[in-house]
Amino acid sequence: MPHPFRLYNTLTRKVEDFLPIEAGKVRLYVCGMTVYDHCHVGHARAMVVFDAFTRYLRHRGWEVTFVRNFTDVDDKIIARALEKGQDPLAFANHFIDEFHVEMAELGLELPTHEPRVSDSMDAIRELIETLVARGHAYPAGGNVWFSVTTCEDYGKLSNQRVDELKSGDDVQGKAHGSDFALWKAAKPGEPAWPSRWGPGRPGWHIECSAMVCKHLGETIDIHGGGLDLVFPHHENEIAQSECGIAKPYARYWMHNGLLTLSGGQKMGKSLGNVINIHTALSEFPAEAIRLYYLHNQYRSPLPWNSDALPEALTMLSRLYDALEKAQAMQGDEEPERVAKDLGEDALAVLELGRGFTEKFLAACDQDFNTAQALAHLFELARAVNRFAAHKKAKKRGRPVVTPALRAFELLRSALGLFTMAPNEFHAVVKSKRLAALGLDRAAVEAKLAERTRARETKDWARSDALRDELAALKIEVLDLADGVDWRVQLD
Repeated sequence: MPHPFRLYNTLTRKVEDFLPIEAGKVRLYVCGMTVYDHCHVGHARAMVVFDAFTRYLRHRGWEVTFVRNFTDVDDKIIARALEKGQDPLAFANHFIDEFHVEMAELGLELPTHEPRVSDSMDAIRELIETLVARGHAYPAGGNVWFSVTTCEDYGKLSNQRVDELKSGDDVQGKAHGSDFALWKAAKPGEPAWPSRWGPGRPGWHIECSAMVCKHLGETIDIHGGGLDLVFPHHENEIAQSECGIAKPYARYWMHNGLLTLSGGQKMGKSLGNVINIHTALSEFPAEAIRLYYLHNQYRSPLPWNSDALPEALTMLSRLYDALEKAQAMQGDEEPERVAKDLGEDALAVLELGRGFTEKFLAACDQDFNTAQALAHLFELARAVNRFAAHKKAKKRGRPVVTPALRAFELLRSALGLFTMAPNEFHAVVKSKRLAALGLDRAAVEAKLAERTRARETKDWARSDALRDELAALKIEVLDLADGVDWRVQLD
């Protein structure tokens, strides 16, 4: 690599050179969904960020083993399933299936492994037994508690002090208020698994430690998740893993910022303010949602409002317009000759296109700054759109825009954007926005056909009236040299 890949490490609170345990390989674990409902747009930010992050690492030549779990055994799942009179595991499995459908539509690649709590009981019980044997955990009344005071550096990730903490778990049988459950004794009507402490199920934190060790080994390169998981979840993971294995757990901790609503409130199911990702996908192309997340630095809070996705779709449409114009250009002369003949706009496109890859990689190599990387693409796209207005650009401009076309291909490979041909993208936009506006495509196209007939008979008044009717429906008519096209307005 021309420059080192650097990453902000929550554990050290600074940006560091990334040095994997094994050269050329990355072991990455990301906390996944607790599946008692649909994935919302806040969850989806983490999913897209780490999908793009994995793509980028692979693009840069690393072999990445990416593990993302499902929590399918949990208090919330059990409570919600029992409310509905359903088996908790079947209830959770339904939402795992829904998650896979939604993430596929969102364009995510599958992780290397997707372990579930229900399939990881042996590894979980084994780790708990080790913690008990080493004096870091103790059974009480069918429960097993982790003894926080036995972990000398507890709080190093979150800067929490043990003497100021109190666990949210039931305090019965606990030696210290901050101790947390590794194993919970079975309650009537709840799913349970056998153990030497009696029937029960795992606490929340122990599952990830066990899955990490099972699928990635005792020490991993990067552990990721949302910023809201730093405490208590990730702090407790570190404590139980390092006390149980006596080795460092994760070398780098990577946390994405949260989606925030007006007033800075985070989006969450428990707060009743969620927008499910399947709702967003019904109204906007997946790449517009992906661009919205990646257009911001992953660690920053991300504001969400009604303009968020329309603005992202407008930005994405401009990028696809530039791609479409570049792809339409012809010519096979020397690029320097064409640029010299066609002027400053051509020279700017050639220069920006040739310099794009290095700028893109430099931005992403500095704490995965996709916001800066995409800023370079917007600059290039604006230059392409200006150049496309030149009267000779379509006939001679291909050599000038060839580096720009490679830039779009780089974004496809490294970040999962521009996976469609421009005409396919415009078709998807039309379909989703018409549905969101409650418009019938056949009715729109009938008005367009009537307008074409009016123009053919030189009935300009009727033609203008139909254009106005379509505009009132947010349909923009495009009169082109080779026919008529239309777009759904995005504002």
